[in-house]
Amino acid sequence: MAPRSSPDGYGPKTLFEKIWETHRIDTGTSGAGLVAIDRVFLHERTGAAALKSMAAAGRPVRDPARVFAVMDHIVDTRIGRGDGTLMEGGSAFITETRAAAKAAGITLFDVNDPDQGITHVISPELGIVLPGVTLVAPDSHTCTQGALGALAWGIGSSEAEHAMATGTLRIEKPRTMRVTFTGQLAPGVTAKDMALALIAAHGAGGGAGHAVEFAGEAVEALDIEARMTLCNMATEFSAMAGFIAPDAKTFEYLAGRRYAPANFDDPYWQTLSTDEGATFDTEIEIDAASLAPMVSWGTSPQHSMPIDGAVPQGPERAHQYIDLAPGTAMLGTPIDVAFVGSCTNARLSDLRRAAALVKGRKVAASIKKAMVVPGSSAVKRAAEAEGLDTIFTEAGFEWRASGCSLCFFAGGERFPEGSRTISSTNRNFEGRQGPGIRTHIASPETVIASAVAGVIADPRELAKESAQ
Repeated sequence: MAPRSSPDGYGPKTLFEKIWETHRIDTGTSGAGLVAIDRVFLHERTGAAALKSMAAAGRPVRDPARVFAVMDHIVDTRIGRGDGTLMEGGSAFITETRAAAKAAGITLFDVNDPDQGITHVISPELGIVLPGVTLVAPDSHTCTQGALGALAWGIGSSEAEHAMATGTLRIEKPRTMRVTFTGQLAPGVTAKDMALALIAAHGAGGGAGHAVEFAGEAVEALDIEARMTLCNMATEFSAMAGFIAPDAKTFEYLAGRRYAPANFDDPYWQTLSTDEGATFDTEIEIDAASLAPMVSWGTSPQHSMPIDGAVPQGPERAHQYIDLAPGTAMLGTPIDVAFVGSCTNARLSDLRRAAALVKGRKVAASIKKAMVVPGSSAVKRAAEAEGLDTIFTEAGFEWRASGCSLCFFAGGERFPEGSRTISSTNRNFEGRQGPGIRTHIASPETVIASAVAGVIADPRELAKESAQ
């Protein structure tokens, strides 16, 4: 048997254990550890509350250079936006976060800042997240940033206060898990499908209590933005964090970004991988070549299935809410709304693939609303420079400014009542995109194919047509 990975400095170590040990300040008898926090990222939905609470208690931000804030959750995504929002009282979140960030001396990416965007999109874009760092934010999808080899996870507002005031957090040390995707993905299958296949097979609670490292030939073949999609969904697996060991692609992606180091020549960077012989508490292996495009059928990401299959038997409440009986074919299910966006699938590579499929085509007349919301202002500008916005608008999609938008319903903008949506987002809970809205999550390619057909459709078929 291979020697057991150990936090005592002996034996081969996992990447998680290396990051944990370099950041551990103290370990209590209960197994909880006090760890150093390198970066804190806030957003306007909870940022002002955390900063104002600290100010009221007389606690300054310990190191303002390590704390960032952005307007992304409640901000309006309609072109020409300002502080106004469709959400009642939403403007106060924006103005109060702006004032609190200024008072605390932290870096703010404001509503119309050229670097504004969704937290987990702009942090990698700017090189704020780096391999081996610890990064926290009051947002469950902070794990997205583990794609760069960081230990990144979501926290609550009170924890954000503690991290900003002390530069530390006390957390329970998670168990370790490695999910290995062997082989290569078939054409038309994406990182989103990898994540949904994992969650469907092992449950939405399958990663609970674990820090999950994604590995294997199929993961190594993904570009950095696709790796972000995979790590983004780790929270839907109930993992504390999801991450991928940095490699040449990672350092090439980060080179020249504003907050990244001038170079990665220091030998330290090359140590950030799991040692040969290191062991994990849990191991899962999935044959990537066996995967197909996935789509959710119910009210949890674990209610996902290959797109060309039939709805399985599941919880009665999920069937009632989504209005699909067991045995129903997913292909051909009529949809009302198509949405491309979110921290899961709204980066430039996502929009390029989506635009390539929809170019020269039209959204079906039966679709009530079709939207594309770029993940950041930088993504929006780059997409427009390539003419992607024109492709989308000519097809019948609405082109928006960046933000979280209708990934979740905040009480303002909404889809038509009772709509069935096909969405590139990460959650299909009851009411996630609005009261009574029935959400099917899938890849951007599946969203496009379905928007064109007016029913849930296989993107591989549309790709075949494009190739002819």
